Amino acid sequence: MDPLVITAHTLTSAAGTGIAANAEALRSGTSGLRACDLERVNLDTYVGRVPGVEAIALEGALAPFQCRNNQLAELGLRQDGFVAAVAAAVERHGADRVAVLLGTSTSGIAATEAAYHRRDPQTGALPPDYDYQHTQNMFSLADFVATRLGLSGPAMVVSTACSSSAKVFADARRYIAAGLCDAAVVGGVDSLCGMTLYGFNALQLVAAQPCTPLDRDRTGISIGEAAGFFLLERPSANAQGARLTGYGESSDAHHMSAPHPEGLGAATALQQALDRAGRQSDEIDYVLMHATATPANDRSEARALIHRLGPTPRAVGSKGLTGHTLGAAGAVGVAQALASLAGGFVPATAGLRHPDPELGLDARAETEDRPVRRVLINAFGFGGNNCSLLLEAPQ
Repeated sequence: MDPLVITAHTLTSAAGTGIAANAEALRSGTSGLRACDLERVNLDTYVGRVPGVEAIALEGALAPFQCRNNQLAELGLRQDGFVAAVAAAVERHGADRVAVLLGTSTSGIAATEAAYHRRDPQTGALPPDYDYQHTQNMFSLADFVATRLGLSGPAMVVSTACSSSAKVFADARRYIAAGLCDAAVVGGVDSLCGMTLYGFNALQLVAAQPCTPLDRDRTGISIGEAAGFFLLERPSANAQGARLTGYGESSDAHHMSAPHPEGLGAATALQQALDRAGRQSDEIDYVLMHATATPANDRSEARALIHRLGPTPRAVGSKGLTGHTLGAAGAVGVAQALASLAGGFVPATAGLRHPDPELGLDARAETEDRPVRRVLINAFGFGGNNCSLLLEAPQ
């Protein structure tokens, strides 16, 4: 496929605010996980909570969007000169030719949770200041970002659980190829809330200690939050940077919340990404796995990797740094891969102490400094929604 260039990006997560902080955490293996201290949540677990979100005030035309998810989006947009980069793209293409394609799984549901705590004790009515359209509504995120950036091109939100913010990269490729836009702001935002923490706990998937992907003794996930944004454009004199050269998507629908035990849908997405990029498995430096740290998910993904990439593929899991950021997981993975490509290192698997021999992967607890040209990123969601992306260093 014709590649797209990532001309600007930013990432805010529990591991750091902005590209530099997240890249340093990735290189050093410094985790941002901490004991859960979210208001109204009483669970024995660790979370990847982003500092400073509560202090963000949305004002003027943005005031109706005030909720944790959009506050986190705003904090992310303020980093790394991203707003200025989008403004420059508008100068090149026009505001109506820049799309906004974002992923989330929770949107602003925390605002609804708070509203339910303030119901009228007599009637049960929600408080009059509760604004579903600009908070919990799934489109709220794209609406907020488009309004914040002054964009009037196509806009949509994808919500396919934890593959959401990876799939929007594939959507951007299709939108640009179809002539619907000339550039796209893509990425994802997901924020901590009671629903996801209690929901994953009810599924018995939440670990009491910081998660340990690919480890022999892994027991479950640590939930996090993050905001990641990327500007995608066609290659040109003004569009230089790492390239999206392949993507793959599948929906195996094996089970509502459990992966296919052999990772068949995941393997299909991996192969599609390689095929679209015209690459062979031995040309990939490493795979940045979805690696949630649940026994079943890591096992299923490992089988998919070995099936498509051969024995002992080099594999990295990074959720020990940020937690599992759900709908933002794909965006976090892409930003981490970009840091690896730019910095010339293969990250360690965060929290890894005893690699699980059953998985058959080459997963390591130490960062390796060496040139990196190509990284395959996985993001897999409930219901068998799978996406793989192939990123390559600038030519």
